Parts: sequence; C-alpha cells; structure tokens
Amino acid sequence: MQFTTQNIFTYLLITLFGIISISCDSIEDKKGRFLLKGNNKLMESDYQSAIEYYNEALKLDPNFDNAYYNRGIAYSAMAKFDPAIHDFSKAIELTPSYQDAYYQRSITYLDNGENYKSLADAELLIELAPEDYRGYFVKGLVMEQLNRFEESLASFSKAIEKNSSIADLYVNRATISYYLEDFETALTDLEKAVQINPKEANIYNIKSLIAFEKDDLSTAISWVEKAIELNPSQAYFYNNRGLYLLFKGELEKGLDDINLSLKQNSKNLFALRNKGIYYYLKGNKTLAIKYLEDVYSKNPEIKLTKKYLELAQEI
Repeated sequence: MQFTTQNIFTYLLITLFGIISISCDSIEDKKGRFLLKGNNKLMESDYQSAIEYYNEALKLDPNFDNAYYNRGIAYSAMAKFDPAIHDFSKAIELTPSYQDAYYQRSITYLDNGENYKSLADAELLIELAPEDYRGYFVKGLVMEQLNRFEESLASFSKAIEKNSSIADLYVNRATISYYLEDFETALTDLEKAVQINPKEANIYNIKSLIAFEKDDLSTAISWVEKAIELNPSQAYFYNNRGLYLLFKGELEKGLDDINLSLKQNSKNLFALRNKGIYYYLKGNKTLAIKYLEDVYSKNPEIKLTKKYLELAQEI
C-alpha cells in the first residue's frame, strides 16, 4: 500500500488518538490489573508476589483503599502483623466505613497480642454494622483471651443470633462452655457445628478435651486423631494428643507430639505445661518445676499447672 500525504496524516491521527485513549484510562486499568494479579497470587498463597503486585497498584494510586486492604491480608497471612495493621488502618483512613478492614484489623490486633485495640475495633464494627455477626465474634475472642468467659459466651451467642449458619461460632461458644465445665451444653453446640460443617477439625478437638475431662482416654485420643486427620498442620492438636498419651503411660510418644507442637509454636503455654508434666512423670524434679513454674507465672489459670507444680515440689 502506498502512503499518500492524506494517508499518513490519517494514520498519525489514529495513532495519536490511540495514545491519548490509552493515557486517559491507563492508570485505572493498570491499577485494576495489578490488583487482580495480586488477588490471584493471594488465592495461591503466594503472599510475597501478591504484595509486589499491590505495591505496583499503589505506585499508580497511593489512595487505592482496596490495594491497602488486600496487601494487609497478605502481610497478616505471613504473620507480619505490624505492616498488616498499618495497611488496614490506611484503608480505613481512606474509607471510614470499610467494614472488612475493621474486621481484619481487629483480628490482626488479636493475633499481635493487642487485645484492647482488638476490642475497640470490634466495638466500632458493632456500632458501624450492628447486624454483622463479625463484631460480636471478635469481641467474644477478645473476652476469651481476657478470661472473661461469661462475656465471651454472651458475645458468641449474639453472633449466632445474627448468623446461625457458621460452624465456627458454635465451636467457639462450645469452647467457652468447656472452660466453664458445662460439658453437655458444649456437646450440644458441637453437634450443631457438625450438622453445618462436619469437616471442621476444631469440633473433634473440643470433643477430645471433654472426653479427657471425663477420664475417657481412648475416646479422647480417637477424637483428636480425627482432628489431626482433618487439619494436620494445627500445633494444638498434637499437643493435646501428647497430653493424652502421657496419661496413658506412653511417655516418649507423648513427648514427641508435645515437641512437635512446640516446634510449630514455641510459646504455647499448654505445650510447655505438658512438658513439665512429662518431666514430673519421669521423676525429673528440676525440669518439671522449671517448666511448670514458668507457665504458672504467666497464666495460673491453665488447668493442671498448679496441681502438677505442687506434686513436682514434693518429689
């Protein structure tokens, strides 16, 4: 094709128009594409790559609330709680009615050990969205951490009132009933949870704890092994099986489970207590007292700690 002056002029106009069109919508389109790519990586659990895509989106638009929110999710999944909290806070600053950001920030505060900040966010979410179960749910979790069990129970009940189709809510309420030694009420809630989601591993872990309290070691081990089968990555399940094995007299197998749990979470006071019980059962007074005194100083309310500390001191 031969280019006349007119053809060249027309071609330049078309090209120029295309450049103008791209430049007009490119920032919006590009940041959206980066967000989408980040979300895909997030779903693949490739959190670092997700963060890099969100960073690119934020370079294009420093006020992109969804990019801050999603980057916060990625940071939180990597247990990088401080940057996660920063990002959720930025999303809230940009969009003060951002309910999901309040919820995620409250959960992250809780994971970071900042119970009262978590509680404040839960209260804000309840005020912002009184029909949303999540504010009551987080409040229940915080009250559990503070050992304010009656208030925790009331909050979980309120969450169930708002949404009765979530297994986790019944499991959490059953956990509080277990702490209060109301085992039959706990089992009733666990049966409701089974009807909603029979593959929720925590159901069977709580059942195992109740069986242990009833001195039914075989049933306790059976239930916790079902929990492990459903979620083999949960440190607490191995720790509980370790405790049951100690009481069954299988000390070394029990210690293996306890150590595996501590490898995943070295600050788990229940596992440290169990290690103290192991050393008591082995007749090692010094190590038994060391572990049990440490746990008791940090949380004297943990069951069996005081009992076995006193027994260890009598060796």
